[in-house]
Amino acid sequence: MNLNPADVLNPVFNFLDALIANYGVSLYLVFVWLSLAVIAWVLGGGLRRRQPPGNPVTIIPAIIFTTRPPNQSPPE
Repeated sequence: MNLNPADVLNPVFNFLDALIANYGVSLYLVFVWLSLAVIAWVLGGGLRRRQPPGNPVTIIPAIIFTTRPPNQSPPE
């Protein structure tokens, strides 16, 4: 039994070569339109995690820096 990767995968490569030779332009157009649909889905929020039903409040921790005026000595 010959398990050389080149011999095992040769029928697959021949099939893909024939497929691209016969339907290359059509496959290209299908993949372009599919990629545009996937990009629109991602930008539309398709990859966002679904929020569980219930309390929709989101808590965002924040650090706030404020400046105080310098201490002044009382007038004499």
